[in-house]
Amino acid sequence: MPADFVFSRKPITIEGGEDVFLYDDAGTEYLDMGASYACVPAGHGHPDIVDAAQSQLADLTFVQGSYPTSARDELYEKLSSVAPPGLDNVWLCNSGTEANEAALKFARSATDGTTFVATKRGFHGRTMGALSTTWKPKYRKPFEPLLDDVTFVDFGDSGAIREAVDDETAAVILEPVQGEGGVNPSTTEFLQAAREATDDHGAALVFDEVQTGLGRTGTFWACEAAGVTPDLVTTAKGLANGLPMGATLCADWVAEDAGPHGSTFSGGPAVSAAAAATLDTVVGEDLPGNAADVGDYLVDRLSDLPVRDVRGEGLLVGIEVGRGANRVLRDLAMKHQILALPAGRTVVRLLPPLTMTREHADEVVAALDATLEVTEA
Repeated sequence: MPADFVFSRKPITIEGGEDVFLYDDAGTEYLDMGASYACVPAGHGHPDIVDAAQSQLADLTFVQGSYPTSARDELYEKLSSVAPPGLDNVWLCNSGTEANEAALKFARSATDGTTFVATKRGFHGRTMGALSTTWKPKYRKPFEPLLDDVTFVDFGDSGAIREAVDDETAAVILEPVQGEGGVNPSTTEFLQAAREATDDHGAALVFDEVQTGLGRTGTFWACEAAGVTPDLVTTAKGLANGLPMGATLCADWVAEDAGPHGSTFSGGPAVSAAAAATLDTVVGEDLPGNAADVGDYLVDRLSDLPVRDVRGEGLLVGIEVGRGANRVLRDLAMKHQILALPAGRTVVRLLPPLTMTREHADEVVAALDATLEVTEA
């Protein structure tokens, strides 16, 4: 069995990247509309982020988290400064799964609850705790039994989430915009209902912003647009612009009783330097503003195409094309040199670098139009 058996191999070997473009081993240029699941919000090879990481690598590659370092301390400060109000306690890790796993553990430790509430079609990761709050049977079944104290409610059903939360609930975990589940934006009413239900029963509210954070939806955090502040926010993917980094941001009352939890590689200096430079870039170049502007333009243009639905926020966009999504993705890549992502079997998902322009949007729309004509023929 080959060493890379965990992942299926695509027929394109990527060797380089710059801004919104990737290059294969033959030098072919591809417009990257997936950013490897939102992992490079500032674009490939951003010089400030590369310089920060390289400089830190030369000084100190790694020391474990109990030793203070200037790179890690700087990241703590910068994450605290951009966190939703009151969530200025930071725990660093290596991925979104780890950030969600920590959030679930922190919630259990800080509350009297033992159970969790999550949403149908939600995705929170693949480790055993995070997987237990992930809905799709495809991901869960091979590893069952998982935690048996998770209740799933319909995403967007305010009444159901109020009914599901009780005095035994440690936390509600949900995505303000579901990504893997089909690009499904929440309503403000649903997020408010989750906030009220957890307040009423002393449970923690966790917003999984692993995919929606860092400006992706047009504001720095997706929850900003709804005006709802959770007790914990998780972030990862693009936090260090392609290097492995995640974080769990939490309120004082959670941090004070978060329990014993740790990670060997929590906040390594080189990755922390890259993450700090990424935050500077996202804020300094107003990438959330660009995501809002180009995202609105892109959705407006896509709405003219013969598709079932176009939905999303900012530059997290889902295009409902029916069961031919994988065929559309293949043709976009092989015939138009545009790389995008699925969100199930029926949705084409766009998660480009937040540096994308309207001209890039026009290119995507034209390619999709041509691809859909062939698919329908």
